[in-house]
Amino acid sequence: MRLKNAAFEIQVFPASTLGKETDINQGLTLGTVDMIISGPSFAARTYPRFGIAYYPFIFRDGDHLLAYSKSPVFQEMVNEFRAKTGIQVTAYTYYGARHTTAQKVFTNCEGMKGIKIRVPDVPLYRATPEACGANPTPIAFAEVYLALQNGTVDAQENPLTTIEAKKFYEVQKAIMLTGHIVDGLITQIAPHVWNKLSDAEKKMFTEVTQQAASRATAQIKKREAELADEFKKKGLQIVTVDRKSFQDAVLKAKPLESMSFTRADYDKIQAAK
Repeated sequence: MRLKNAAFEIQVFPASTLGKETDINQGLTLGTVDMIISGPSFAARTYPRFGIAYYPFIFRDGDHLLAYSKSPVFQEMVNEFRAKTGIQVTAYTYYGARHTTAQKVFTNCEGMKGIKIRVPDVPLYRATPEACGANPTPIAFAEVYLALQNGTVDAQENPLTTIEAKKFYEVQKAIMLTGHIVDGLITQIAPHVWNKLSDAEKKMFTEVTQQAASRATAQIKKREAELADEFKKKGLQIVTVDRKSFQDAVLKAKPLESMSFTRADYDKIQAAK
């Protein structure tokens, strides 16, 4: 980042140009990266409280996630994170709701029982299928298409935009709109940058990054809305499910406390509007 005629120039390095997610998150502290847009799951390695955003069904939809991003409880987390790391979070971008594709249709948690489903090998991603009696199977992301094609697994879960990009629709028969994890990205500014900014400049950075997040959110929402119809035209069944049956199962089988989260944070996030 360079100061040029009293204005900041932000250079963008997309698609892991500066390293993998873990690398760029560490880079904020090391001073090798000035700003990043990354999932809060990585920041949660340093500040675990952020991880509650990945607790299944904590968000009703993308709008609820955005309401959380503007809530007092999230601002409290942002302040605690900055106090611990020096890193300032300025914006939250909606990344997409994770839905389930499979070779058979199901409409509730009970219907997921026995299904062999590929999920990332992370407790919060395994929580929903485990709570419903499915068989979560970790497989490298690059190998998911082939695993679905040859029947190594029956199902997988990802945002609609990923299902499109990786062409999982070619080897699956139905998409269940489980929305079990509503994903987002946070814009983070490194301490060596943030601490040198004046109050006016901090305000400017916050406003600019929030405008960018708002534009990206709108584009992702638009594409998601289009994809359901496009998948139908390709012959897939698009299934609305009883999300409460999944949520109730997760709360019972994978309680917040077992994941090191608090009921107080959960209740505050549920109340965000």
